[in-house]
Amino acid sequence: MLYLVGLGLADETDITVKGLSIVKKAARVYLETYTSMLLVDRETLEAYYGRSVIVADREMVESSSDQILAGADTSDVAFLVVGDPYGATTHTDLVLRARELKIPVRNIANASIMSAIGSTGLQLYNFGQTVSMVFFTESWKPCSFYDRIKENRNIGLHTLVLLDIKVKEQSLENLARGKKIFDPPRYMTVSQCAEQMIEIEGQRAEGVYGPDSLAVGVARIGAENQHMTVGSLQQLTEVDMGSPLHSLVLLGTRTHDLERDFIREFAVDADAFDSIWKRDYAGRQ
Repeated sequence: MLYLVGLGLADETDITVKGLSIVKKAARVYLETYTSMLLVDRETLEAYYGRSVIVADREMVESSSDQILAGADTSDVAFLVVGDPYGATTHTDLVLRARELKIPVRNIANASIMSAIGSTGLQLYNFGQTVSMVFFTESWKPCSFYDRIKENRNIGLHTLVLLDIKVKEQSLENLARGKKIFDPPRYMTVSQCAEQMIEIEGQRAEGVYGPDSLAVGVARIGAENQHMTVGSLQQLTEVDMGSPLHSLVLLGTRTHDLERDFIREFAVDADAFDSIWKRDYAGRQ
């Protein structure tokens, strides 16, 4: 059987009791390493699990899935995913491939950013579509996220923005030369995300949001040192929230007073927060 095992968000102890039992008995254990990351390294996981762990990078999962699934029809294979296994479409592809091979699949769920974002005090049923923000380049600045945010904002809902992770990526030059040389890992910060959002609003100029729009930045959510900061997008361009992973929530206009009271505690500038709230959010619930 193929087991998709969610690891949670922070460290080796976030795995469920059920998931740990499966890991200990599996014939092989793979760790998917490119859609997200824990705050501990593979060696720490191996010591806690009492098992060796095979790193499964993007190339292996997307191009060599049969290697992962080999023998899973007669023995157990554990595929470990940070957060919840179905948080990324890549894992759905793996399940569909297993079905084609008549390999049974079982999912072991865990906490993900999609649920843990509730620790900001924002109510989960007030969230709309989730979007992703990638690193811009000089020639590539995709803005499809803008239209999804617009749809959310039109009905007053929050938008969770997931920030880009670049792990084991190659430069265009090395790709062209066929060199297996990888760039250092990069993890987008809240400040970088806020800057790019403001840049796209400047280009589109549809008034979906602006430098004064309120947002919540979070870092290392679920960990003991998780951090949250609240302010305008312009204010968030100047914050340093420390090590990865980061996420951002753009507030919807229907933000409830209870949500306001919860997040105000973390405001960069409480007076500025109150002023923006009164102007753009108060009485729109």
